[in-house]
Amino acid sequence: MFDRIGQGHYESFFVRGNHPTEPLAFWIRYTLLVPKGRPEAAVAELWAIVFDGERDHVVAVKERHPLASAVLGRDRFSFRIGAASFEHGSLRGSAHSDPSRADKHRIAWALDYDATDPPLLLLPEKLYAGDFPKAKSLVSAPLARFRGALDVDGRVIELDGWQGSQNHNWGARHTDRYAWGQVAGFDSEPRAFLECATAQLKVGPLWTPAMTVVVLRLGDRTIRLNELSTAVRAKAERKGFVWSFESATRQARVAARFFAPPARFVALRYDDPEGRDKICLNSKLAGCELRVQLPGEPERTLHSAHGAAFEILGQDAAGLPIAV
Repeated sequence: MFDRIGQGHYESFFVRGNHPTEPLAFWIRYTLLVPKGRPEAAVAELWAIVFDGERDHVVAVKERHPLASAVLGRDRFSFRIGAASFEHGSLRGSAHSDPSRADKHRIAWALDYDATDPPLLLLPEKLYAGDFPKAKSLVSAPLARFRGALDVDGRVIELDGWQGSQNHNWGARHTDRYAWGQVAGFDSEPRAFLECATAQLKVGPLWTPAMTVVVLRLGDRTIRLNELSTAVRAKAERKGFVWSFESATRQARVAARFFAPPARFVALRYDDPEGRDKICLNSKLAGCELRVQLPGEPERTLHSAHGAAFEILGQDAAGLPIAV
C-alpha cells in the first residue's frame, strides 16, 4: 500500500457479526485512505456501528487519525491505529463520534473470533492482479464466530457465538454504484455462506451495464457465478431498500432478494481517493431470501430473517441523515 501512496489508495479491513437469534449486529472497520496526488492528507480511520433491531436504534461512530499513527504488518496480518489493534482472531479498540456533533457516541470493542473456512474471492482470481476493477474485495474469514464484549455508550453487550466474517477491501477508487450483500449462515443452513454484488462503473461520461457477481458456499461446494460474461447477463433490480437479482450458468441458477426497513439502515459518507465521495446506506440486520437450483437436484430455498449484510452505494442518502 505504501508503495502506491502518491497514486491514491484505500485499504479497509472489517469484521461484522450477528446475534444467533436476536436482531442485533455490529460492524467494525479499520481503514487507510490516501487521496490521489495528496499523500500529505493521508489518514487512518476507525469505524464502528451497532444495530439494535428491537429498539430500531443504530449507533455509528468514526474516528480519524494521522497516518503516522497507523502500522500495517507486512509479514502477517496486523493493523494498529493509535491504541486500537486488529490481528487475525482478535481486535481491541474504541472510537468516539465527532465532538462537534450534538449526538455524541462512543463504542468500544474487545472481541476474539475463530474461523476455519478458507477465504472466499468475490471476483475471478485473475482480476485481482490487474487494474480492473479499481476496487477489490475478499472475505478473509467466512463464518467467523465471535465472542467478547461491545460497550455502546456505557451499555455492555456480551457476545458468545455471534456469527459473521472478516473482510478486506482495497483499491484506487470506490465502485461508482453498487448493491452488496452477504449472509454468513442462513436460518435453516447455518454453514451456508453467500457473497454477492451488483455494480455499475462510470467510464468517462458513460456508465457500464449493471454487473452481478455471486459466490455461494453450500457445505463443501463453492458455486461461482462471477465471470464477466455471466455478470452482464444477470438480471438485477433495486427499488428503495429492496434489491433482487437472478443469475445462471450451466452449473447453477441463483435468485436472491435482500430487504430491510429504513430504520435498520445508517447513511455513511465514504471518502474516495479520487475525491468523488459516495454515500453508503449500510444495514447489518437485513433479510435475505435465496433460491438455488443445481442440476439434477430439487430447488433449495434459504432464508435469513435479519442476519444479512446489505449495503447500497451511490450519491443518494434516501432521506436518511448522514451519521458519520
